[in-house]
Amino acid sequence: MADPDTYPYELTYAISGVLNDDKTQNIIDEISNYLAGNGGNVEEVDEWGSQRLAYRIDGKRSGYYVRAYFEAPGELIPKVERRLQRNDDILRYVTLRMDAKMRRQRRQRLERKDREAAEEAAETAAEEAAEEAEAEEAS
Repeated sequence: MADPDTYPYELTYAISGVLNDDKTQNIIDEISNYLAGNGGNVEEVDEWGSQRLAYRIDGKRSGYYVRAYFEAPGELIPKVERRLQRNDDILRYVTLRMDAKMRRQRRQRLERKDREAAEEAAETAAEEAAEEAEAEEAS
């Protein structure tokens, strides 16, 4: 943590699935910019995409899910939640203050994601090298 008065949070929210892509992206950017502009530090915004809801919310069957990881002072959270409540396009949200277990799980998820990306890059490089070798033999 950079500042002793800030804490790590996880914010998950569902945006109405009937909005177009531009409007959805504007809402995501608006929330991230609000957090950053009011003393927060947005570390990651993980867009899950459009998912079918388990039950109808305001007559809607689908929502676009987003999870944001950020550090912020505690007094920012009620302001952010009030902003989310007032936005009719936000169907549901939950804000969690991350404890040690949540931070460890997130770190492990990021490490696994990095490892998979490195493995994929190595496979791609090996395939390209094999193709170049075949091309040299053919000529």
